[in-house]
Amino acid sequence: MKKGKMKVIGVIVILVIAAIYYYVALPALNIHSSDLWLFVIVLIVVGLMIVAQRVTQKRRLDIRDLGELKDSKLIKCIIALLVVVVIVFAAGSILSSPIVNAKQYQSLLTVEDGEFTEDVEQLSLNQIPLLDRDSATILGNRKMGSMVDMVSQFEVDDLYSQINYQDSPTRVTPLKYANTIKWFTNMREGIPAYITIDMATQTTNLVKLDEGMKYTTSDYFNRNIYRHLRFAYPTYIFDDLSFEIDEEGTPYWICPVRKYNIGLFGGVTVGRVVLCNAVTGEMTDYAIEDVPEWVDRAYSADLLVQLYDYYGSLKHGYFNSILGQKDCLTTTNGYNYLALNDDVWVYTGVTSVSGDQSNVGFVLMNQRTMETKYYKVEGAIEDSAMSSAEGQVQNLGYKATFPLLLNMEGEPTYFIALKDAAGLVKKYAMVNVQKYQIVAIGDTVTECEANYTGLMYENGIKTVAKDTRTVQELTGKITKIAQGVIDGNSHYYIMIEGSDAIYDVSVVEFIDIIKYDEGDEVTIEYKEGEESNTVLSLQGTE
Repeated sequence: MKKGKMKVIGVIVILVIAAIYYYVALPALNIHSSDLWLFVIVLIVVGLMIVAQRVTQKRRLDIRDLGELKDSKLIKCIIALLVVVVIVFAAGSILSSPIVNAKQYQSLLTVEDGEFTEDVEQLSLNQIPLLDRDSATILGNRKMGSMVDMVSQFEVDDLYSQINYQDSPTRVTPLKYANTIKWFTNMREGIPAYITIDMATQTTNLVKLDEGMKYTTSDYFNRNIYRHLRFAYPTYIFDDLSFEIDEEGTPYWICPVRKYNIGLFGGVTVGRVVLCNAVTGEMTDYAIEDVPEWVDRAYSADLLVQLYDYYGSLKHGYFNSILGQKDCLTTTNGYNYLALNDDVWVYTGVTSVSGDQSNVGFVLMNQRTMETKYYKVEGAIEDSAMSSAEGQVQNLGYKATFPLLLNMEGEPTYFIALKDAAGLVKKYAMVNVQKYQIVAIGDTVTECEANYTGLMYENGIKTVAKDTRTVQELTGKITKIAQGVIDGNSHYYIMIEGSDAIYDVSVVEFIDIIKYDEGDEVTIEYKEGEESNTVLSLQGTE
């Protein structure tokens, strides 16, 4: 009876420890999960300790117990099981690695060649993201500090997911409970708001919800989002979660599910995505190809960059990537985001593994579909462009953010924000990718673009198109006349009887225009323009 009782107690102890470990660590019940293997190893070790204690009837082992332990069949079986599990885990790790599966790793990502000017449209100035994550964090904290009714109970979470919301590049992040006590006093209502930051206009909004979010990373027990997901999907191995909002502003957790394509632990991509409503906790499970289009981040930027590094470096096998390094390419030491066609794409440069200071091209990788396009554009790496921009304002000590790749009149161009010591954006820079000595600086994006365009003309990158418009003549009475100023120069805009067009007369070139009023008859020579016709000669008719 005593032996049987001890066995029951031992089993109960193991089960209690297993339950506590599972509730805290949340390992996926999946053979591909390394956390599960660690879980099993811990249980075996705990079982071994309990059995050893029962055999010796002591808390510690001494010399007299060694023989008894050695002869215990149960202990021998447990040790054998532990050895087998450790060997399988170690073998699975090795056999799943790029060392023996270089070809499979290299083919995880499909890369297509793209045409830069066709795929990357020139953005209007109000669509260019002007802020990086650090600047967004400053704005978010500043906004939260102004909300007197909330700042004592909540803080801003540091997620700041990059999304494309209603055709605008946006970062979004939820609030979180300030501490455990604040969670206890506010958990009934939940987290009442999230923050959005328009990366182009720098507009920061705190969006209050009709009903608070009950499932977040800062909740405890079963309302913690990770535990909520684990109990609903015990076999799923989740990748990094992100916080997004749909087109109606409803907050969701985007929860990618890892897919292991090589052996036990290798070749990670995304096979499914679970969407969890942060307010209600309702979950929907999608295959990766069926994910709703409003979702922007199924694949994390780090995962996509890792996949391209496999693609670029393992073309001729693993050992070539370490030793000979023939035809080996790798991504540069950073990335940024670009909003295209209502999706968010990860941008990063591609360079040789030799570590030179030039790019052989760059890639764009879709965070929803994993679609990847490579653009062969040789030029400076991002670090060189950042140094060039900083050199233009070295007297001010501004620091460059990681560049954003733009299409400026068909030219691949690095767009860089320059920040002061407080992290505030003070100036903007544009650096030509292929000729990074061409650097334009401006206090505003408009000024920076104008300076950059001027530098391209000065350096022969862009040439003035030949004017093929024909000169036309018109005689008639002036029906309307108005004055305007363009770039500091006065212009008169006139309309002539019998024509619906507007004619632009420069005062600098035709000072006599100030003598004319409505009803006067003139003869003009002009060339047609998009908005107004340019007057080339002006003469009064008596």
